[in-house]
Amino acid sequence: MMRIITGSARGTRLLSLDGDATRPTSERVKEAVFSMIQFELEGRRVLDLFGGCGQLALEALSRGANSALICDSNAEAVKIIKENAKKTHLYEKCVILTADALRMIKNSKEKFSLIFIDPPYASDLAVRALRMLAEQNMISDKGIVILETSQPIDEIPDSLKLRREARYSKTYITVLEKEADEK
Repeated sequence: MMRIITGSARGTRLLSLDGDATRPTSERVKEAVFSMIQFELEGRRVLDLFGGCGQLALEALSRGANSALICDSNAEAVKIIKENAKKTHLYEKCVILTADALRMIKNSKEKFSLIFIDPPYASDLAVRALRMLAEQNMISDKGIVILETSQPIDEIPDSLKLRREARYSKTYITVLEKEADEK
């Protein structure tokens, strides 16, 4: 059972797709991720690239983030994300897109201050998305990027610094931060 851990939507049970079309973040990993950034969520603009059921973005909104763009290429997953956003009463703070994450990055001019990258494990999408986000300058100064992968990230763009790495069973969490641009 997935649920919102704390904040305005605390305890709300979330729906997820049946089968293995998506791989929801485990409760243990989600709790660890949010404990790493718990005092830095207020006012953030969130991007959840491989949204799945939307739980990471919705957790961030529940804890004080301002808005979220949640993107998933699976139309059924997007339906679940919309239902979960409505269940948590956070729908008004969300833009939910059925779109390929890399194409969305390529076509966007927006900046985000908290980005979740949690693609299918058997892909190189995490590194590709991270590189494109940096190249497109979509990460705000002091923006935080959190990757959930099956392997450690070995390619970090120069504009980002490694803040923390952790392993939870078969899941690697990498937390990166963008340095403030020098004026």
